[in-house]
Amino acid sequence: MTDRDGFESLIARAHALFDRLEHMIPAPPAPPDWKATAYRWRRSNGRGRLEPVAHPHKLRLSDLKDIDVQKARITTNTRQFVEGKPANNVLLTGARGTGKSSLVKALLNDFSKKGLRLIEVDRDDLVDLPDITDLIANRPERFIIYCDDLSFESGEPGYKALKSILDGSVSAVLDNVLIYATSNRRHLMPEYFSENSEAKHVDGEVHPGEATEEKISLSERFGLWLSFYPFDQEAYLDIVRHWLKKLGVPPDQIEACRADALRWTLERGSRSGRVAWQFARDWAGQHAQQ
Repeated sequence: MTDRDGFESLIARAHALFDRLEHMIPAPPAPPDWKATAYRWRRSNGRGRLEPVAHPHKLRLSDLKDIDVQKARITTNTRQFVEGKPANNVLLTGARGTGKSSLVKALLNDFSKKGLRLIEVDRDDLVDLPDITDLIANRPERFIIYCDDLSFESGEPGYKALKSILDGSVSAVLDNVLIYATSNRRHLMPEYFSENSEAKHVDGEVHPGEATEEKISLSERFGLWLSFYPFDQEAYLDIVRHWLKKLGVPPDQIEACRADALRWTLERGSRSGRVAWQFARDWAGQHAQQ
């Protein structure tokens, strides 16, 4: 074999190796479908992408009962945002099933025609927030990055990523992006009794310890806090009546199911909007053909 033959054989082997590597390396993600109104951030093969939600939730603000104060405040904030006015990141905290996540979903339906878009990001993917904001920075739409049921343990990487985005870090805070997060914890991290021992008394004032200050510092980066509380009996029944009516149950049957609705909530051990919705679906389904 001549030197030339050996060189050509080496080139052929190199081409074959490159072909194999090309098949192993994932192709770059396709550009997002900007016609959608709702997205999920998804990772595969080490890369993230905006995945359109084919069937966004159809909840309307008018469907949400007995949270009028919270609804009014977040609606005003969102209206300011879509109109290009100053607005705040929002933290919704409180009892489970009281409408926190439903309220965010309903906002999309009421404001999507004005350019509002929703991007749902899981807690484990918050480290990708810089990539997400880079992707949407120059878009004309107004984006809410939505984190549902958010909480952190100490040292999680998403914690620092979220803090940086909320404050802007080295980069400026984007005008077309807000963060809306729901959580059962007001400070987004577990709080321990032992942390009380870190508190100090200075000139008669109580100063929290470093661990407590660190937890408070994240929630303080949300400009608007909305608290949600468990419903009383009448509020629960009001929500039941609303959903039964939406499901086509006649008025006389709605009033007749009061005892069943109360029994249902006793069995579940909770009076919440979610429980009311579940009862309404169960009752309407059983009585639909009667």
